[in-house]
Amino acid sequence: MNMNEVIARINELAKKAKTEGLTEEELVERDKLRRIYIDSVKGNLIGQLEHTTIVYPDGTRKKVTKKQ
Repeated sequence: MNMNEVIARINELAKKAKTEGLTEEELVERDKLRRIYIDSVKGNLIGQLEHTTIVYPDGTRKKVTKKQ
């Protein structure tokens, strides 16, 4: 399942939750899909930060490091 399908299904479940409510199985599916989405966003952010450098006014560059 690609991310567009995950987001579309999350939106379908959210709409259904507002109108008629969700079954126990749909609640479990929604939680699982939300976790997939959150993990994807976190992974993308971490990947972006790993390739980020800070350029200081004097021209020096410093790679962003993990905060201790």
